[in-house]
Amino acid sequence: MNAADNIDFTQYDTQAISNSDRDHFLHPWQVFDAIAEEGALPIAAAEGAYIYDTDGNRYLDAVGGLWCTNIGMGRDEMADAIADQVRQMAYASPFVDMTNIPAATLATKLATLAPGNLNHVALSCGGSTAIDTAYRLIHFYQNCRGKHDKKHVISRVNSYHGSTYASMSIGGKPGDHPPEFDYIQDTIHHISCPNYYRADAGLSEADFLAAKLQELEDKILQVGQDKVAAFFAEPVFGAGGVIVPPQGYHRGTWEICQKYDVLYVSDEVVTAFGRLGHWFASKEVFDFQPDIICSAKGLTSGYQPLGATIYSSDIHQVISELGQGRCFTHGFTYSGHPVACAAALKNIEIMEREKLLSHVQDIAPYFQQQLKTLSDLPIVGDVRGVGLMACVEFVKDKTSKALFPEELDIGKWVSNQADRKGLIVRPIINLNVMSPPLIIDREQIDFIVATLRDSIVACMDDLKQHGHL
Repeated sequence: MNAADNIDFTQYDTQAISNSDRDHFLHPWQVFDAIAEEGALPIAAAEGAYIYDTDGNRYLDAVGGLWCTNIGMGRDEMADAIADQVRQMAYASPFVDMTNIPAATLATKLATLAPGNLNHVALSCGGSTAIDTAYRLIHFYQNCRGKHDKKHVISRVNSYHGSTYASMSIGGKPGDHPPEFDYIQDTIHHISCPNYYRADAGLSEADFLAAKLQELEDKILQVGQDKVAAFFAEPVFGAGGVIVPPQGYHRGTWEICQKYDVLYVSDEVVTAFGRLGHWFASKEVFDFQPDIICSAKGLTSGYQPLGATIYSSDIHQVISELGQGRCFTHGFTYSGHPVACAAALKNIEIMEREKLLSHVQDIAPYFQQQLKTLSDLPIVGDVRGVGLMACVEFVKDKTSKALFPEELDIGKWVSNQADRKGLIVRPIINLNVMSPPLIIDREQIDFIVATLRDSIVACMDDLKQHGHL
């Protein structure tokens, strides 16, 4: 029996729901023209790796919700853990000198799982607030050190770090910086994206890596080492197109940060909690020890909204110095929310019991290998990824790597074909991005690859008919 068996889909008026949604719900990243013309797809149920729309159509969700449904949907024991906590205590204030058992227990668990001396945890409501917390924590830390000018941060072009004012400013995706919004510009700086696929022709990967490392060092010196406080980096670019930097990039950037007293903030909102086969990817996969790790998404597998900013004992020792009368005046009403924390604890328990990290390490090579078979298609320029993160990049010309005109939205063109065939992938202009639930099996991977191939071929036929190929 699956989720759909328990639902009478005839109870839903899909058009009425779509109309209500269009008239009243402002979506994240809403494209107003598209919503007005096409509406949104209403989802009514989910189980495992599958979601169901209000008409009862089933889709394999190869996006994993939004990088987050790691253990799969519809788990009774998750529902029970959440309900039990609601019945016992739905809420308790986290402010000043009050705590709750799930929050204290989860903080201890995260300190155990995190690498090195990352022993302290600030809990918030999601990835954006985890980044925001890191940003404010850095300011607090530098002021406690008496380094009041050391407030500038460096990030990368094409990075994504959230959608609050601060976190979106730290992010560097051009498409996420429309002119209608404002951004912090005077203290936030961006260096180029370490995407070797887009490197100049003839440039070796070693030379490309050296240039990117030099660029970071040059930027620190340009801004002033007495002013640069932190470097924010995703181990693998997520929404920026699953860009895996050259081997040695993270270790090299970390060493530069060490040299100039710059904190390294590893944005593991996507890569933590099994996405790359480890609890955290920074140390285990990329061989560096960050000062701060930000996480969310897979922390609860999407069952509850929760973010965690995990920081070092070195930072804590400075900010918590006794006798200074300090108060860390940052946090949220729902920081350490007991229901969200209970969900996270149960999620981690399931991952441990079912050995999902080992499963990812076993299944991920097959996922990556099978997706690579799409490389023979004429409009597929690059297929890249690591763990259960992947991206297919579409190009008009494979030799020159020239892109289709942005207004074609080729990624959406392909994903619309995939939707009709029962597959959800995430379109980002010229890309299709995937991050399936960690429970995915080989049969489901085969379906993803075969369906995506059929969708790309169908898209090419449409492109030819419209004179774009």
